[in-house]
Amino acid sequence: MLKFINLTRRTEIGANSYYIEIGGHRLVLDCGMHPKNVGDEALPNFKAVVNRQLDAILISHSHQDHIGTLPVLMRRQPNARVFMTETTAEIGNALLHNSVNVMTRQREEINATLYPLFTHRETDQAADFWHSCPLRQRITIAGERATERDTDALTFEFFDAGHVLGSAGILLRAEGRTIFYTGDVNFDDQTIMSAAMFPEAKIDILIMESTRGDHAKPAHWTRASEERRLAGAIDRAFQRGACVLIPVFALGKTQEVLAMLYQFRREKLLTDFPIYIGGLSSKMTEIYDRRSHVSRRRLPRLQLMEEVAPFVLNGQTIRDAPARPGRIYALSSGMMVPKTLSNIFARRIIGNPRHSIFFVGYADPQSPAGILRDAQPGEEVTLDPDEPPQRVRCHIEQLQFSAHASREALIAYAKKLSPKKIVLVHGDPPAVEWMRVQLSLDSPNSEIVVPMPGAEIDL
Repeated sequence: MLKFINLTRRTEIGANSYYIEIGGHRLVLDCGMHPKNVGDEALPNFKAVVNRQLDAILISHSHQDHIGTLPVLMRRQPNARVFMTETTAEIGNALLHNSVNVMTRQREEINATLYPLFTHRETDQAADFWHSCPLRQRITIAGERATERDTDALTFEFFDAGHVLGSAGILLRAEGRTIFYTGDVNFDDQTIMSAAMFPEAKIDILIMESTRGDHAKPAHWTRASEERRLAGAIDRAFQRGACVLIPVFALGKTQEVLAMLYQFRREKLLTDFPIYIGGLSSKMTEIYDRRSHVSRRRLPRLQLMEEVAPFVLNGQTIRDAPARPGRIYALSSGMMVPKTLSNIFARRIIGNPRHSIFFVGYADPQSPAGILRDAQPGEEVTLDPDEPPQRVRCHIEQLQFSAHASREALIAYAKKLSPKKIVLVHGDPPAVEWMRVQLSLDSPNSEIVVPMPGAEIDL
């Protein structure tokens, strides 16, 4: 029997987490925090596994929606071993400590009485028990390197996912069967991150993300042409005396944007200009710099904090930072969650037709970033429920630098593996439905499964 439970509360990109029971062992893949919800609703549906003792927790990467509630699950499952790549462990530790700070502020700001869900001390204690694993090495859930004798034992292996630093797909083997979980993946090179290197041998079950399932890849899109489009848009904004806000995720998107801006300067597509980032973004960037020579990346010699030299803003200094022309503000959060730097700064410039906001990646349609991105000129929007609505007069532009694989690349990968079953996760309902229909047509020999949240299914 191979059992599976989608612990994400809805079919969405939220508190991503998945339970698998195979070979007499129980494990969870990822345990994220929902970026929009608060309290228990921000957690995965851990109640679905409350009476099941886990053997292992495997983390694909350190974005908040994949690692954000790990200390909570470890508290409830104290005997479960926790595995991730070494880089994910370093980044995840910093991110979870930042999350404690955010939750502590939210306790006062929005009366979130359950917050913080865990403490700094608990985060340090949890991190002491994490097992760091190299890529492309088979490991048993006892934490030992697998040997030839471990033919029937449950083992796992991490593969570079090309999404953000440290991200990995996870290959499970047990009783002659194979399961591959993509996590978040990118099959194309980015500016810093190299494309994923995933297994290509036939597997039995593919658990695959569906983030971009409702967005077709433009026919003539290339990353090089999109980079030129970004450089041109910045140049035009600067010529009319504008500043440019680019909402970014602290991990991944910040570093990709900084690397692009570095190249624009070096290639003289743009003259020198000041760049501002946030405090957590600077911590993540320092980790990218420290690991530049030991990670599989492009531009390995580039030290972003030294050579791009961004100024760093925080929750206090952002309030005194005026919107000055000829400057780039690459601020988190990418979703422009209320009270974050990007949200505060956007409310400062949204009504000024001179300034610009550029969106460069995924934004939940219901998030402040998604609402603003889709707004019409002159429309009133509310970016923070504690603040009055504002009329959109600034210049808004959407560019495509997603760190997620295109739907076309995901379909091609699934066809190449030709698994017996394909389980679709990590996508909003329209994205998952497009993937389901297309895979049904393109992979008729594979059973396509869209797991209902909270329901146990036999794979």
